[in-house]
Amino acid sequence: MARRQRTSPIEDLVTVASKFPWWVSVILAIVSYLTFRAMPSQAPSNLVLPMLTMFGQRFLVPAVLIAAGISAYSSVKQRKLYETVKSRADVGALNERSWGEFETLVAEHFKRQGFEVAREGGNGPDGGIDLVLRKGREKHLVQCKQWKAYKVSVQPVREFYGVMAAAGAAGGYFVTSGTFTEDAKAFVRGLNLELIDGQKLKSIIGKAANVAPAPSTANVPPPVAPQCPRCGAAMQIRVARKGANAGQKFWGCSAYPKCNGTQIIIEAGPTPASLHTAVVQPKEEQKRSCPDCGSELVLRGFQSGPKEGQSFYGCLPCKKAWPVV
Repeated sequence: MARRQRTSPIEDLVTVASKFPWWVSVILAIVSYLTFRAMPSQAPSNLVLPMLTMFGQRFLVPAVLIAAGISAYSSVKQRKLYETVKSRADVGALNERSWGEFETLVAEHFKRQGFEVAREGGNGPDGGIDLVLRKGREKHLVQCKQWKAYKVSVQPVREFYGVMAAAGAAGGYFVTSGTFTEDAKAFVRGLNLELIDGQKLKSIIGKAANVAPAPSTANVPPPVAPQCPRCGAAMQIRVARKGANAGQKFWGCSAYPKCNGTQIIIEAGPTPASLHTAVVQPKEEQKRSCPDCGSELVLRGFQSGPKEGQSFYGCLPCKKAWPVV
């Protein structure tokens, strides 16, 4: 096994600080400079303090500024790489990249999705957690596989899910420039884990420039929550998952499942020709048992991550999730 090359503390500082946004490193350098400048340069009773002041002004502050320059250069290079791949129409734009460039491209993609991205570096092109995404208090993990001619089997996907569970991640993304086997796709059903192959990644990047701006809703007043016609509790906006009205919004009682009261949402605008629209009651979910332990499954929904808003059946004793068929 090759020995790890030893580095100096200054080199380690530059490496760590370069992972921050460049403006963070600049602010850190300014604060450090002002702090060291405020320290007395001469203190007969204390010989350590003058040495610390000199070290900070001559070595620490320049090292942080160098890190800021590296961070700014990496950010510009990352955006340029993203734009280059976006301008290409074929998936070959991904296969032509090294595994380091592929990881950089994926990092830029999630950064544009509103995540705070921290690069862990993994253990090279074939293992480890490559990116840690944060949005609010939740953490998501990303593993990148720059495999050009191979399908990712279920084994590395299963191992990655184990790492997610051990790290307490809310969700995860497994990204490859190639494809996934059918076993791998079947494994992630019902899990808050998304598989992104090369074709899908290129499609997402290509669509980023063609997203139409959302219509302005500044003059549209938000709907006022009515009271449940059955129990009088406040109602909440829900989305029908099944039936003829699947995907449509409706008012549902906040006391559900104790109360099944529903009401249609009347949108602002012209009055419809007929107000005698039938209100379709959402069907109660059929009770299901856990295939492993036989306990009753509870219908839940993903609160964040790649499958945010989607439903799944959860087993409390087994702590497993099962897809809604």
